[in-house]
Amino acid sequence: MDLKEQLKNLFPDHEPLEEEENIPVQDDIWMQDSPIICKYEKRKGKPITILEGYTGADKDFKKLAKELKTKLSVGGSFKNNCIIIQGDYRDKIMAILKEKGFKVKRVGG
Repeated sequence: MDLKEQLKNLFPDHEPLEEEENIPVQDDIWMQDSPIICKYEKRKGKPITILEGYTGADKDFKKLAKELKTKLSVGGSFKNNCIIIQGDYRDKIMAILKEKGFKVKRVGG
């Protein structure tokens, strides 16, 4: 006896709802007209990549930061409306953002 039959025995008057199809939900991140600035700096002798200039909501920018960190398998943080990624990943980050539909401007060499 499977679970559905057991539930029918316990609740004979209940009519099950039709199962909805699992539709994948895309991340609704606000796209902007002005480009996101991708900079390279060294802090305490270690290279970092900084993304700034996003004018949407902070939670969208945080989602983007988390996605970049997981795709690149690196550490980073979100501070002062900037995404800070550990290491020099400008080319990879710019490719990922362009693929998502963002305009990106490279600054700093």
